[in-house]
Amino acid sequence: MFDWKEIVDRKSRFMDSTDDYAAASAVIIGAPMDYTASFRPGSRGGPQSIREASYGLEWYSPALDRDLHEISFTDLGDLILPIGNVSGSLELIRKACNRILGDNKMPFLLGGEHLVSLPAIEAIAERYNDIVLLHFDAHTDLRTEFFGETLSHANVIRLAIERGFVADVHQFGIRSGDKPEFDYAREHTHLHADVIEPFERLLPSLGNKPVYVTIDIDVLDPAFAPGTGTPEPGGISSSELLKVVRKLRGLNVVGFDLVEIAPVYDHSEATSLVGAKILREALLALVK
Repeated sequence: MFDWKEIVDRKSRFMDSTDDYAAASAVIIGAPMDYTASFRPGSRGGPQSIREASYGLEWYSPALDRDLHEISFTDLGDLILPIGNVSGSLELIRKACNRILGDNKMPFLLGGEHLVSLPAIEAIAERYNDIVLLHFDAHTDLRTEFFGETLSHANVIRLAIERGFVADVHQFGIRSGDKPEFDYAREHTHLHADVIEPFERLLPSLGNKPVYVTIDIDVLDPAFAPGTGTPEPGGISSSELLKVVRKLRGLNVVGFDLVEIAPVYDHSEATSLVGAKILREALLALVK
């Protein structure tokens, strides 16, 4: 057990979320880590940029006909991670997610690089069996290592599979990776270059299975999300991704993350604004 005040730093919060942790059904927490960024660093600023952009949004979603005032959620701020210590940072993220889950609350994790999803998925796997992983991304994230690093944002999904955290993995929007990754995907995941059609086709089969959702913002075309470390042309639009998030409503989603927003490349704040709206819609779609 630990005191949140000792491990988090909150400069601001998402859309004036409540301070009442005990009453909250959902908990937002930031993981400002970009130690293994392979192209452009800066995603450690993602969680705070999402919070700041959120003040430009309304509390009400006409698409979901729901208002944030109807749900109880809290934003604890960003975890104080040991800079440069990959394994130590991952362990702190795992412990934080475990604590949130142990308190019967749903974690909404904000990255940071995609590697921060690994300990969150691990924490979910410690409490749920037969998790379905929904992965929205431009990249496969299925390498064995990247530039000699075996803990990397480029192999986070493969690590989750090979460590036994997940077996049922569905990847959407994938349009980049090396050939061995796609060969691996044919054996171990359900990989799709498209998003909307395969996602909608999958929905009826999910039933009440526990679902973890991880969204790398670069699933969007760089025209909609320029503020990311590894932009990849040919992605979907922000309206398409928001449609997907809204369709999560009614599923048994037990964890959610949004990663790889790098505000240093986001001069118009377009990416942070998209990220804030994705988070708002996810909260309204998923929190009872």
